[in-house]
Amino acid sequence: MASEELQSSHPQLGSPNLPLYPEMILSAIEALNEKNGSNKSSICKKIESTYGNLPPTFSTLLTHHLNRMKSSGQLVFMKNNYLKPDPNAPPRRGRGRPPKAKSALPQEAAAAPSSPRPRGRPPKSKAIAPSTENLSGKKRGRPSKASSGEVASTDLPPPPLAVTGEKPRGRGRPPKVKPAVAATVGA
Repeated sequence: MASEELQSSHPQLGSPNLPLYPEMILSAIEALNEKNGSNKSSICKKIESTYGNLPPTFSTLLTHHLNRMKSSGQLVFMKNNYLKPDPNAPPRRGRGRPPKAKSALPQEAAAAPSSPRPRGRPPKSKAIAPSTENLSGKKRGRPSKASSGEVASTDLPPPPLAVTGEKPRGRGRPPKVKPAVAATVGA
Protein backbone atom coordinates (compact mmCIF):
# COMPACT_ATOMS: atom_id res chain seq x y z
CA MET A 1 0.00 0.00 0.00
CA ALA A 2 2.87 2.42 0.77
CA SER A 3 4.41 1.87 -2.66
CA GLU A 4 1.02 2.60 -4.34
CA GLU A 5 0.77 5.92 -2.44
CA LEU A 6 4.34 6.80 -3.45
CA GLN A 7 3.62 6.02 -7.10
CA SER A 8 0.42 8.06 -7.15
CA SER A 9 2.04 11.07 -5.43
CA HIS A 10 5.25 11.14 -7.50
CA PRO A 11 4.63 12.45 -11.03
CA GLN A 12 7.36 10.37 -12.69
CA LEU A 13 6.15 7.16 -11.09
CA GLY A 14 2.42 7.99 -11.08
CA SER A 15 0.94 6.20 -14.07
CA PRO A 16 2.75 3.50 -15.96
CA ASN A 17 1.62 5.04 -19.30
CA LEU A 18 3.07 8.51 -18.49
CA PRO A 19 6.67 8.85 -19.86
CA LEU A 20 9.39 10.95 -18.29
CA TYR A 21 9.12 14.75 -18.61
CA PRO A 22 12.15 15.21 -20.93
CA GLU A 23 10.69 12.60 -23.31
CA MET A 24 7.27 14.30 -23.25
CA ILE A 25 8.82 17.72 -23.89
CA LEU A 26 10.98 16.54 -26.80
CA SER A 27 8.07 14.66 -28.41
CA ALA A 28 5.83 17.75 -28.05
CA ILE A 29 8.43 19.99 -29.72
CA GLU A 30 8.86 17.47 -32.56
CA ALA A 31 5.07 17.14 -32.99
CA LEU A 32 4.55 20.92 -33.08
CA ASN A 33 7.39 21.27 -35.61
CA GLU A 34 7.45 25.06 -35.50
CA LYS A 35 10.25 26.80 -37.42
CA ASN A 36 11.27 29.19 -34.62
CA GLY A 37 10.66 26.69 -31.83
CA SER A 38 7.75 26.26 -29.43
CA ASN A 39 6.94 28.35 -26.40
CA LYS A 40 6.10 26.94 -22.99
CA SER A 41 2.33 27.33 -23.32
CA SER A 42 2.17 25.51 -26.67
CA ILE A 43 4.33 22.67 -25.27
CA CYS A 44 2.04 22.49 -22.23
CA LYS A 45 -1.13 22.33 -24.37
CA LYS A 46 0.35 19.63 -26.63
CA ILE A 47 1.33 17.44 -23.67
CA GLU A 48 -2.09 17.94 -22.04
CA SER A 49 -3.87 16.95 -25.26
CA THR A 50 -1.65 13.88 -25.73
CA TYR A 51 -1.66 12.65 -22.12
CA GLY A 52 -4.94 13.29 -20.35
CA ASN A 53 -4.19 12.21 -16.78
CA LEU A 54 -1.54 14.68 -15.59
CA PRO A 55 -0.78 15.52 -11.95
CA PRO A 56 -1.94 18.85 -10.49
CA THR A 57 1.67 20.05 -10.23
CA PHE A 58 2.24 19.47 -13.94
CA SER A 59 2.92 23.11 -14.94
CA THR A 60 5.46 23.58 -12.14
CA LEU A 61 7.26 20.37 -13.04
CA LEU A 62 7.19 21.27 -16.74
CA THR A 63 8.88 24.61 -16.00
CA HIS A 64 11.48 22.87 -13.84
CA HIS A 65 12.31 20.30 -16.52
CA LEU A 66 12.41 22.91 -19.30
CA ASN A 67 14.93 24.96 -17.29
CA ARG A 68 16.95 21.84 -16.52
CA MET A 69 17.03 20.75 -20.15
CA LYS A 70 17.98 24.29 -21.21
CA SER A 71 20.92 24.45 -18.78
CA SER A 72 22.15 20.95 -19.72
CA GLY A 73 22.07 21.76 -23.45
CA GLN A 74 19.28 19.35 -24.47
CA LEU A 75 17.17 22.38 -25.51
CA VAL A 76 18.08 25.79 -26.88
CA PHE A 77 16.13 28.79 -25.58
CA MET A 78 15.88 31.56 -28.17
CA LYS A 79 13.40 34.46 -28.26
CA ASN A 80 11.15 32.87 -25.61
CA ASN A 81 10.94 29.60 -27.59
CA TYR A 82 12.46 26.19 -26.98
CA LEU A 83 14.25 24.43 -29.86
CA LYS A 84 16.09 21.19 -30.26
CA PRO A 85 19.77 22.01 -30.78
CA ASP A 86 21.10 21.75 -34.33
CA PRO A 87 23.81 19.05 -34.46
CA ASN A 88 25.77 21.00 -37.13
CA ALA A 89 25.71 24.32 -35.26
CA PRO A 90 28.87 25.40 -33.41
CA PRO A 91 28.63 25.35 -29.62
CA ARG A 92 27.16 28.50 -28.16
CA ARG A 93 29.47 30.79 -26.27
CA GLY A 94 28.42 31.84 -22.77
CA ARG A 95 27.98 35.40 -21.59
CA GLY A 96 30.95 37.61 -20.84
CA ARG A 97 34.52 37.57 -21.97
CA PRO A 98 35.96 34.19 -22.93
CA PRO A 99 38.74 32.83 -20.73
CA LYS A 100 42.33 33.51 -21.72
CA ALA A 101 43.99 30.70 -23.68
CA LYS A 102 46.56 28.76 -21.71
CA SER A 103 49.96 29.20 -23.36
CA ALA A 104 52.44 26.35 -23.51
CA LEU A 105 54.75 26.89 -20.55
CA PRO A 106 58.05 25.08 -19.89
CA GLN A 107 57.84 22.24 -17.41
CA GLU A 108 59.66 24.22 -14.70
CA ALA A 109 57.27 27.17 -14.85
CA ALA A 110 54.22 24.92 -14.99
CA ALA A 111 55.35 22.98 -11.91
CA ALA A 112 55.94 26.00 -9.67
CA PRO A 113 52.89 28.21 -9.12
CA SER A 114 53.68 31.85 -9.75
CA SER A 115 53.12 34.32 -6.96
CA PRO A 116 50.35 36.85 -7.55
CA ARG A 117 51.35 40.34 -8.63
CA PRO A 118 51.62 42.88 -5.83
CA ARG A 119 48.83 45.39 -5.47
CA GLY A 120 49.13 48.98 -6.57
CA ARG A 121 51.19 50.78 -9.15
CA PRO A 122 54.70 49.44 -9.69
CA PRO A 123 57.56 51.78 -8.64
CA LYS A 124 59.33 53.84 -11.29
CA SER A 125 62.62 52.40 -12.37
CA LYS A 126 65.78 54.40 -11.67
CA ALA A 127 67.01 53.96 -15.26
CA ILE A 128 64.23 56.17 -16.65
CA ALA A 129 65.11 59.22 -14.52
CA PRO A 130 65.88 61.81 -17.28
CA SER A 131 62.18 62.62 -17.65
CA THR A 132 62.22 64.20 -14.17
CA GLU A 133 64.62 66.97 -15.24
CA ASN A 134 63.70 69.97 -17.38
CA LEU A 135 65.75 71.29 -20.25
CA SER A 136 67.30 73.89 -17.88
CA GLY A 137 68.78 71.12 -15.75
CA LYS A 138 66.73 71.93 -12.64
CA LYS A 139 64.48 69.40 -10.99
CA ARG A 140 60.75 69.98 -10.96
CA GLY A 141 58.90 71.24 -7.91
CA ARG A 142 60.01 73.00 -4.75
CA PRO A 143 63.67 72.59 -3.84
CA SER A 144 64.48 70.48 -0.82
CA LYS A 145 65.16 72.21 2.51
CA ALA A 146 68.78 72.97 3.23
CA SER A 147 70.18 72.36 6.68
CA SER A 148 71.75 75.27 8.60
CA GLY A 149 74.86 75.97 6.50
CA GLU A 150 74.28 73.89 3.38
CA VAL A 151 72.93 75.09 0.10
CA ALA A 152 69.93 73.16 -1.26
CA SER A 153 71.21 72.77 -4.78
CA THR A 154 74.82 71.95 -5.54
CA ASP A 155 74.40 73.24 -9.10
CA LEU A 156 74.18 76.91 -8.03
CA PRO A 157 77.05 78.87 -6.40
CA PRO A 158 76.41 80.23 -2.91
CA PRO A 159 75.25 83.87 -2.71
CA PRO A 160 77.97 86.47 -2.03
CA LEU A 161 77.48 87.12 1.71
CA ALA A 162 81.05 88.10 2.56
CA VAL A 163 80.93 91.19 0.36
CA THR A 164 78.23 92.99 2.37
CA GLY A 165 79.30 91.72 5.75
CA GLU A 166 75.73 90.92 6.79
CA LYS A 167 74.59 87.79 8.49
CA PRO A 168 72.44 85.45 6.46
CA ARG A 169 68.80 86.12 7.06
CA GLY A 170 67.24 83.72 9.55
CA ARG A 171 63.84 82.15 9.54
CA GLY A 172 60.65 84.10 10.08
CA ARG A 173 59.83 87.77 9.79
CA PRO A 174 62.73 90.19 10.10
CA PRO A 175 62.71 92.47 13.16
CA LYS A 176 61.48 96.07 12.83
CA VAL A 177 64.20 98.61 12.29
CA LYS A 178 63.84 101.47 14.83
CA PRO A 179 64.79 105.01 13.72
CA ALA A 180 67.95 106.42 15.29
CA VAL A 181 67.17 108.64 18.26
CA ALA A 182 68.60 112.20 17.90
CA ALA A 183 70.70 113.54 20.74
CA THR A 184 68.79 115.87 22.98
CA VAL A 185 69.94 119.50 22.64
CA GLY A 186 68.78 120.96 25.93
CA ALA A 187 71.40 119.70 28.24
